[in-house]
Amino acid sequence: MTALPFAAVIFDLDGTLVDSERLALEAGRRAFRRFGVTVAPGFLEGLIGRDRETVAQVFAAQYGDLDQSALNAAIRAESAALRRTEGAPLKPFARELVAEIAALGLPMAVATSSGRAAAEAKLARAGLRAAFRVLVSADCVNRPKPAPEPYLLAAARLGHPPARCLAFEDSDTGAEAAHAAGMRVVQVPDLVPGSGRHAHHMAVDLRAGAQAAGLLPSRDAPSAQPAGTSPE
Repeated sequence: MTALPFAAVIFDLDGTLVDSERLALEAGRRAFRRFGVTVAPGFLEGLIGRDRETVAQVFAAQYGDLDQSALNAAIRAESAALRRTEGAPLKPFARELVAEIAALGLPMAVATSSGRAAAEAKLARAGLRAAFRVLVSADCVNRPKPAPEPYLLAAARLGHPPARCLAFEDSDTGAEAAHAAGMRVVQVPDLVPGSGRHAHHMAVDLRAGAQAAGLLPSRDAPSAQPAGTSPE
């Protein structure tokens, strides 16, 4: 039996496993419109992958004249309304890939910039919570992404060295964190095109990324490629 190239797999959550970034952006736009504000193009997209504290600081700096508590309440309300209508959509091949990794016997973790309660709820709604031995949320770390701490903690809790872990990310922020932790990084860009600067493999979807990294055998024509400036 051929030895597997990795001992564990760690996923980002929003935009990687769960198609939540699209809903989050729409909730944000709707919430700002409640206050008569049309956000500048790219403003909300630029916050993808950032933790709650950083997002709050950027909101305050850019829209300090707004009541931040009221704005956050409006975002939560709009998010809840969108969840009721759209549920918990997954990214392509997310459920299938998680099942295939489980069948290989590899432990899995999630390392996310979402808070614990929100991350638990997203995974539960998607029916994926039981697949992950470890969940590292923003509440677990002092230095969130792009710092490597979330990925280092996930690897430690799984009991494997970072160099033996494969990480899946959608954003440059997350890819930077995983790469700094010393992991092999697959980046599958979501709403914002990725630079690939911190990724070993850029892929069009999760399955293609898993194949490019050697986690799964390639069954189709190549649909992933090494990042343009792949890290060593």
